[in-house]
Amino acid sequence: MEFQLLGPFEARHEGERVPVGSRRQERCLLSILLLEAGRVVTTGRLIELLWDGDAPASARSTVHTYIGRLRARLGAYGVRVETRHDGYALDPGVHAVDAHEFTDLARRAGGVADATQRVRLFDRALGLWRGPLLEDVADDGLRERLGGSLTELRLSALEQRAEAQLELGMHDRVVTDLTPLARAHPGRERLVAAQMTALYRSGRQADALELYRVTRKALVTGLGIEPGVALNTLHDRMLHGDPRLNRPPAPLYAVRVDEEWLPWTTSGHPALEFCNTYAGWGGPCLPGSEWLRTYRTLAVWAGHLDLAEDWLVTGLLKRARQRPEEAAAALEEAREFRAHLYAALTGPDDVRAFKAVADVAEDAAKASAFVRGEDGLGHWRMSPSAGLRLPVLAVARSAAELLADPGRFTVRACPGADCGWLFQDKSGRRRWCSLQTCGKETSVY
Repeated sequence: MEFQLLGPFEARHEGERVPVGSRRQERCLLSILLLEAGRVVTTGRLIELLWDGDAPASARSTVHTYIGRLRARLGAYGVRVETRHDGYALDPGVHAVDAHEFTDLARRAGGVADATQRVRLFDRALGLWRGPLLEDVADDGLRERLGGSLTELRLSALEQRAEAQLELGMHDRVVTDLTPLARAHPGRERLVAAQMTALYRSGRQADALELYRVTRKALVTGLGIEPGVALNTLHDRMLHGDPRLNRPPAPLYAVRVDEEWLPWTTSGHPALEFCNTYAGWGGPCLPGSEWLRTYRTLAVWAGHLDLAEDWLVTGLLKRARQRPEEAAAALEEAREFRAHLYAALTGPDDVRAFKAVADVAEDAAKASAFVRGEDGLGHWRMSPSAGLRLPVLAVARSAAELLADPGRFTVRACPGADCGWLFQDKSGRRRWCSLQTCGKETSVY
């Protein structure tokens, strides 16, 4: 079963809602056991939480009755509530609880070096929240007692996601996400700093300074303290117009094309260039090294490598703005295809990776047109009918050509500890790629 606690309580089985108790207290009891899944909750604690210190004489027997009803309703779905000593424990089994999923995703995201991947994981985690914890089951006091750590983790996730978004130049999204929160939580100075930075980069210096003023007033009035060193320093930098605040740090090993950071051209083959990022390699992810940040980046890259004509790129960017969900799906497909392609090129015996690449290549063949170029020669070009998948299909066609050529056996992965970029070594003597830092005892970052 699936249990949703981050918002109104819901229980589902195979997508269908399962009614769980007509009484609020009964659903609340189940929620407590779900939050503590696998651990014993004593009857005394259940009584204290459900009645907030004002329990009737019949409280113990009422709890026993609620447990019996829950077992009767949910036993058919494999939900087991066990009696242990003077308490109860819910066997987590294979059941999904959104609060546990949120905790796992948020902690995983916090340990990821790459900013793009951090944002994706935090997006998934924060997207599980549909409202306050147990919105229709618990009051504010009980919610604080049950979910104080969850609330803290949610605010921390919002702060860390905002900082990763700023690293990627996504300040507009930070403004949207944090506007209702920054003033409500003046004590969260990392959150306030992220919002101030986002406002400043959006050309709203006055709003950024006003947010600092409001935050300082709340801290001084409410807690009797001044803002910390980091927030004060940020405020001073804004007052003095520090130009470094206007942009995120530049990625390493990248070039600027049409306002997008793209990886260096190192291999000379589009299929290899597509793989040449730090995502998924054994070495540490370097700052800004993930270049597939947005759909716009992907489309601009396709034009930069002559996989799509300029007019097509312009059309793709316009359509991406009109259909953001479709663009997000195409970007996700591009990342998945990149992983399969890298595996196929570095592991000639990886049949599964080859099949995944072949499936997309077949779609590319269906969306290709043979046209006469300005040089008088025929060229395969992607048809506009490919829609927002066009950059991915164009890469897939290039990859298919490489995989069908004996030259694919000359593809090598740079053995540099912090690298892994692909290149072709037709001479059989070349060891490193062309980053120039590879092979040295100390890499220059």
